[in-house]
Amino acid sequence: MKRDFTVRSFLLIIGFLFLIGTVPLPAQAQDVIKLKYSNLFPPAHKNSILSEQWAKEIEKRTNGRVKISYFPGNTLTPPTQTYDSVVKGIADIGQTLAAYAPGRFPLTEVMGLPLGFKSGYQASKTCNEFYKQLKPKEYDDSKVMYIHGHGPGLFHTKKVITSLDEIKGLRIKANTENAPIVTAVGGVPVTLPITETYDAMQKGLIDGLLLPIEPLKGWKFADVVKAVIENHAMSYTAPIFVVMNKDKWNSLPKDVQEIIEKLNDEWIEKQGKQWNELDEEARELAIQKGIKITKATKEEEAKTAELMKPVIENWIKANAAKGLPAKEAVDFCIQYIKANPNL
Repeated sequence: MKRDFTVRSFLLIIGFLFLIGTVPLPAQAQDVIKLKYSNLFPPAHKNSILSEQWAKEIEKRTNGRVKISYFPGNTLTPPTQTYDSVVKGIADIGQTLAAYAPGRFPLTEVMGLPLGFKSGYQASKTCNEFYKQLKPKEYDDSKVMYIHGHGPGLFHTKKVITSLDEIKGLRIKANTENAPIVTAVGGVPVTLPITETYDAMQKGLIDGLLLPIEPLKGWKFADVVKAVIENHAMSYTAPIFVVMNKDKWNSLPKDVQEIIEKLNDEWIEKQGKQWNELDEEARELAIQKGIKITKATKEEEAKTAELMKPVIENWIKANAAKGLPAKEAVDFCIQYIKANPNL
């Protein structure tokens, strides 16, 4: 009897161990995919919060199989080096402005032209449709998650003005790719990092800004700005991309890739709509602070559109000479904006 009991016990233990081997282990016991995400936006900025939610949502939808360590405020990589850091694997995911790597994303710079954007949602949708349609080779060494763009870039000045004609002779902070917009209306473009812009305005080193309205609140520029000219004939956006290391992306299981792709489509919507909300919040703050917002008349916008034509034509000519489908890029964006005026 004792020998039979021992044999039965042994067989039960073997069966139990076999069952353990056939039951899927929880995510904690499996090989968890760990990723590092570098973002330029500071932690408290709503764009940073939304990006962190994207990372947490991936962990949730993969049941913990993917965990993303989030580094906001350039704490992992400088914004000017984020893309290269992703390509080299220093960061697995990165978010930064295409403008922070001048010349690296020549076709994407089409978004910095005065195409007439009306909202951040429209700009974000245009950026992603542009990418899907033209598939720029400049991203071939990474995997694009999604792209978004801020609301229409406008002129903001330290003194009260009511027309773009009064920009003449003023020193205006602008990025390299949209400096020609400043020149076209007679201003003097000054290239400055946004982190140095508040002090420059306060000290009188510059007279105005070429930026969307959102930084009036997000970067506290409402403290040093007295006027905004809302003229959409010269409005541009600054494309901001979220990319993943290509090898890391290719190593992910197919079902995880599908989860992320679906989430990316959702975040294009969320991010675009959030830009609209941020612009509206900044507009309300500007009104509260007594900042004069002047909306251009149709006649003024028509006049401005004529001034902007050479800016667009020169960009097409310069980039076509590099073998890029520059005219195709401009035509696509203009047609998309016209076809979707209320986005």
